[in-house]
Amino acid sequence: MPVEFLGIAATGDGSETTPRTTAAFDREYTLRLARAHEDNGWDRVLFAYGAGSPEPAAAAAFLASKLDRLQILLAHRPNVSYPTFAAKTFATLDRISDGRLTVHFITGGNDHEQRREGDYLTKDERYERTREYIGIVKKAWTSHEPFDHHGTHYRFEDFVSDVFPVQQPRPGVSFGGSSAAAYAAGGAEADVYCLWGEPLARTAEQIEEVERAARAAGRTDIPRIQVAFRPIIAATEELAWEKAHRTVGAIRARRAGGDLVRRRSADAPENTGSQRLIAIAEAGERYDRALWTPTAAATGGAGNSNALVGTPETVAEALLDYYDLGVDIISARGYDHVDDAVDFGRYVIPIVREEVAKRDAAKAAALAAAEERDRRQPVAARA
Repeated sequence: MPVEFLGIAATGDGSETTPRTTAAFDREYTLRLARAHEDNGWDRVLFAYGAGSPEPAAAAAFLASKLDRLQILLAHRPNVSYPTFAAKTFATLDRISDGRLTVHFITGGNDHEQRREGDYLTKDERYERTREYIGIVKKAWTSHEPFDHHGTHYRFEDFVSDVFPVQQPRPGVSFGGSSAAAYAAGGAEADVYCLWGEPLARTAEQIEEVERAARAAGRTDIPRIQVAFRPIIAATEELAWEKAHRTVGAIRARRAGGDLVRRRSADAPENTGSQRLIAIAEAGERYDRALWTPTAAATGGAGNSNALVGTPETVAEALLDYYDLGVDIISARGYDHVDDAVDFGRYVIPIVREEVAKRDAAKAAALAAAEERDRRQPVAARA
């Protein structure tokens, strides 16, 4: 199966290691970073969501009007707009981008962050709402006849949209989380299920949970799996590890100054995914070929934060290990957004694509050989 690469559509130049020098939404920087991805082999970029951050749909529309190939993953929190309005917004953006949109629905794992924009539901209630919300959006994308909805969180009558997506039957739906409630909601509704980078064995366990949830929801298909990392690469292993330790030092310095806790009310994370990252970091610094946890520990398990450290060849081999588990979308972003996007695109992505093509060709050849053996085998022997 083909492998895809997802980068970050940052609208300003700050990161965990470097204070921002641009405006929160800087047109030139946003476009420069997107072009760095489009020109270096990436498939799509993520417009993330945060309370107080630039509105991602508007930023995505700006980018879609400037670039012709790069696809868009738009993060959206259900608490910030009514689902019928959101469905029209997404359909319009899919029109602007000529069918390049996927929507990533965020339930929200931190009560303090949710309350910044008036969301006082409990975590379980938020998951229930998200599942209802996605169902409404999907129906609004595909129904050309007016419909009513009387649910737990939303109620309306006689709605039909006048704008429909380019993609048929609809754009893709992306979802993430590491709790039982997340698996249930995403297993039922997601086309793509997103995980943060964990050791291979634990990632395999999570993939099994997602597949189990999809089957429990009555699906005959299963979501594609995406896994996210923070690659730290250099020409030699020694240089890569020196860079990794400098990176952690910079993160710790910024966190000590209070720059990295603005959106959290306390150091202890509430969401299961971050709790898992911290537990993994406490159990060890290095896993498998190249997974390194101090970057996650330094941020308090905040979001996509586990690193892959090494030469491009080492990091590519580590990513291929995840591919062999069933991961076919790799989310990656560095700490210097533009330069790291260029380096990863030039030196890692080609290796991974070439090796995936070889694996797929070998599997296809083996399957064809098996089918030919079955065809040549006498009927009596097959019986």
